[in-house]
Formats: sequence, C-alpha cells, structure tokens
Amino acid sequence: MEQTHAADHPKFLQHHFVNAEQQSEASKFGLWIFLLTEILLFGGLFCAYAIYRAWHPDVFYNAHRYLDVTMGATNTAVLIFSSLTVALSIRSIQLDKPKQTVIYLAITILCAATFMVIKYFEYSHKFHLGLLPGKFYTFQGIEGSNPHVFFSIYFMMTGLHGLHVLGGMFFLGWVMYKTIKGAYSSAYYTPVELGGLYWHLVDLIWIYLFPLLYLIG
Repeated sequence: MEQTHAADHPKFLQHHFVNAEQQSEASKFGLWIFLLTEILLFGGLFCAYAIYRAWHPDVFYNAHRYLDVTMGATNTAVLIFSSLTVALSIRSIQLDKPKQTVIYLAITILCAATFMVIKYFEYSHKFHLGLLPGKFYTFQGIEGSNPHVFFSIYFMMTGLHGLHVLGGMFFLGWVMYKTIKGAYSSAYYTPVELGGLYWHLVDLIWIYLFPLLYLIG
C-alpha cells in the first residue's frame, strides 16, 4: 500500500493537492492574481503619466529629449529577445531537455543583467546633470515650468520596473538552479512556466514605457 501511495503521489506534488494538474492550475491561478495586482499598480502610474502630460505637454516634450533613445531602444530589443529565450526554456523542459532549459534561462538572466547595466549608465548620466525628481532637480537647461515632474514620473516608473527586473532575475536564477538539480521535467515544470509568465509581464510593461517616455512627440 505504501509503495502504491508513493507512486500515485510524486515528490513534487504537495500533500494538499489531489493531482499534478490541480497543483499546476492552482499555481497558475495564483500567479495570474499576482500579475493582475501588478497591472493595477502600473495602471495607476500610467494614469498619473497621462494626467501630468496633459497638464504639461510642452515640458514633457522638452524633457524627454534628455533621455537616451539609443539606450532605451537597445534595452527594448534586449527584453524582447529575452522573452523569446524564456519561452524556449519552457518548451525545452516540456521536451525533457533540461540542459537546453538551463542555457535558455541563463541567456534570459544575462539579458536582464544587460538591461540593468544599461539602465545604470542612463541613471548615472542623469544624476551627473541633476535631472532628478522633485526637490533634487537642479538642471537649468529645459524650457518650461516644473520639468522635475517629468523626471519624477520617469524615475518612479522605470525604477519600479527595474526592481521587477531584479526580482525576475532572482526567481529565474532559482528556477535554473532547481533545473540543474533535476527538479523539473515534462512531468512537472510549473515553476519554469510561472517564471516565464512573470517575465513576459516585465517585458510588456517596458514595451509601453519606452514609447511613452522616450518617443514623445
């Protein structure tokens, strides 16, 4: 009886689930709830952006010219490519190819690190010029009143997004480690899939941020 129970209840299946399918569906449902809260969070910031841009259209246009479009476009390409690699990592584990899964996850994490390095150089340049939010704004070269409003929104939205990128790197790194340890296969790959879903949201948010901040006008 104990051997039969062990066969019917694989190691990855938590005791409070009937079967692997139920566990997978519950995990996905939980993640979708979390992603919904993330959408609501960034949705509020997008609303703030829309309101302040309507109030200060000239300032937003003049201020956005001090953003580096090349760096922003490079980061966009990097994240789009990382969406492909994370999708390929899910497909690889579905086909019982853990080595390929690890490679694709490593590339995804490398892309995320590249994104953060580029963002570091962007931020450093703005710190040097004094293009900072709120009372810390000291730059004098932008026409119009309250240019600090634009950079307050810029740092709030891109900074929060950057924290999500870092969170995704840690989570995907943990998934990669567990894959190396042989925890995932075609029979159970839910954490890999959840990591991919989260990473797609991170990419999607940036795809909206890039034109709204870097391509005004």
